[in-house]
Amino acid sequence: MKPVFGYCHFTVDRSGQFTEIIIFEYLDEDREFMRILSNSLKLREELIKIKENMQSFIDAEEVKVNEKRVHPRVIKVSAGIASDPCRPYILFIVRFRGNLKDGLNIYEDSYEEDIAEYDYTVTWVLPPGSRVVEAEFGFKYEVGPDNVISFRVPKGFSTPGYEKILFYLPPLSGKHVIDASNTG
Repeated sequence: MKPVFGYCHFTVDRSGQFTEIIIFEYLDEDREFMRILSNSLKLREELIKIKENMQSFIDAEEVKVNEKRVHPRVIKVSAGIASDPCRPYILFIVRFRGNLKDGLNIYEDSYEEDIAEYDYTVTWVLPPGSRVVEAEFGFKYEVGPDNVISFRVPKGFSTPGYEKILFYLPPLSGKHVIDASNTG
């Protein structure tokens, strides 16, 4: 199987939960993966290996939210065929939690520099109402709307080994506290 494209989508909610959905598309002219998909035991074994492999890559990174290290975990792996038996995909869901605060927040990821083996895109959707203040990926990026940032990494380009997003999270407005002792 030859990787041909990757998608990475991050969502961040106000509670500090980060969810990453990664999809890798492959070209498999020999249809090897199709044979694995047709055998539930082999598929289960393969997905376990794939999950462990991805987790080891993630464990090698140093991910921080507001200067405190967090530990992303692969919580799900699935695989299938996209459009024909020669086009399998693998999907990962990764989660971690960081302590966000009103005002400026920073996400940082330090990892081993690498050469991209295939094109891929990355999109971040930060909490509603937040806005990107600054970012560093080693690639040109776009912001729009204010809480969405995206970039593309072309095949053959060197990844810098460090990513940073500085974003502003406004205070919640309209917080109401109900005094249960005063309910008449």
